[in-house]
Amino acid sequence: MGRALCLALAFAMSPLAQQVSPVPSADPRAEIALRSFLDRTAAAHQYSASRRLEASGSGRQGWLDVQTQFSVASGFSYQVMAEGGSGYIRSRVLRSLLEEERSIVAENASPKVALSYDNYQFTPNGIDEEGLAVVTIRPLRKDRSLIAGQMFLTAEGDLVRVKGRLVKNPSFWVTRANLIRSYQRINGVTMPVSLETTGQLRLFGSSALRMTYRYAQINERIVEDESSNRVIE
Repeated sequence: MGRALCLALAFAMSPLAQQVSPVPSADPRAEIALRSFLDRTAAAHQYSASRRLEASGSGRQGWLDVQTQFSVASGFSYQVMAEGGSGYIRSRVLRSLLEEERSIVAENASPKVALSYDNYQFTPNGIDEEGLAVVTIRPLRKDRSLIAGQMFLTAEGDLVRVKGRLVKNPSFWVTRANLIRSYQRINGVTMPVSLETTGQLRLFGSSALRMTYRYAQINERIVEDESSNRVIE
């Protein structure tokens, strides 16, 4: 299963933005939402959260329950609280995913995978049936951490979802790596709440991973409303 699932961390951090004019849309509401998203000042938010990670592939399944912490001063850390299933899945996929996130934070590499004009061309494509602005995202280079697909924004420019595929296969063994990452506004800031990835392994078939977040604190404020942690499908 390897790095296909690890590299889904392209959207582990809050998105960064730069003020560059997007390609005009036939529906001005989509362009307005995109401009609002891009005009926001980037910030890394301190948090404490529990996560559930589950993965399957090659006839194996495994899961982890972990406590995670992040701050600008100390970086990202995690502690496994419970685990089960395949030892291979747990060590080679789920722990590798968390270690990849720790490396991205430690190396300050998040700008290289951010939703910004350094990395993407954005094209607003109207409003969908949910009332969300649909924006096509096209990577400016073939990097196995970048996504070709769409992002979905509220009218105010809040990021709700990113959906697409890795623009470059992460290895010879992995093809067609797809992901959906969902975000939600919690305690006044936009945070990731779920990640789902699927991929095809040469000779072995399909693989899948799902990770969900439940926040206890964001920016030193307790998250009191449990409904704000509910994952929106």
